[in-house]
Amino acid sequence: MMTREELLHQRSGSICELCGNTETLQVYDVSPGTGDADKSILVCVTCLEQLQGIKPLDANHWRCLTTSMWSTVPAVQVTAWRLLTRLSHHGWPQDLLDMLYLDDDTLAWAKSGVGEEESAVEQHVVHKDSNGTILTAGDTVVLIKDLDVKGGGFTAKRGTAVKGIALVEDNAGQIEGRINGQQIVILTQYVKKSA
Repeated sequence: MMTREELLHQRSGSICELCGNTETLQVYDVSPGTGDADKSILVCVTCLEQLQGIKPLDANHWRCLTTSMWSTVPAVQVTAWRLLTRLSHHGWPQDLLDMLYLDDDTLAWAKSGVGEEESAVEQHVVHKDSNGTILTAGDTVVLIKDLDVKGGGFTAKRGTAVKGIALVEDNAGQIEGRINGQQIVILTQYVKKSA
């Protein structure tokens, strides 16, 4: 009889069932798990560390869900749904979530394992500019005040456009952007979204 890990390697073709990586694969129990292959997925270390909260969620890494969310394996579908839900404030994950169909039992499973604390924290982190307009990753913003860049040795002038911003995951008051070739953290109260 095959072990759970052997069954998962056979099912997945020995690739991470989320991102397709082939190195350092490990079993991940999809909560509430029963310890069998049907309630588990095979994932790489990068995915595992983010799923377990050892490292913060990297929204760009999870763009792989564009493909894996269409898996016919319920445990993969559940994990994709949970990740897209946690990342939905980035914009593009919400678009994928809107396309993702789960049957009633699978959707109930997906919702049952979402930790109330983590979903409450992550779903309510909404980034807004100085006018209260919601910001999403990739937006262009304009500085509304001269800002001294600590450690950068320059002042970012009012009216400077910052393209392709990134959202700071756990802080609604901060975004990241590139000014004068340097990636810096910018307080959302000092920017307005560009039309």
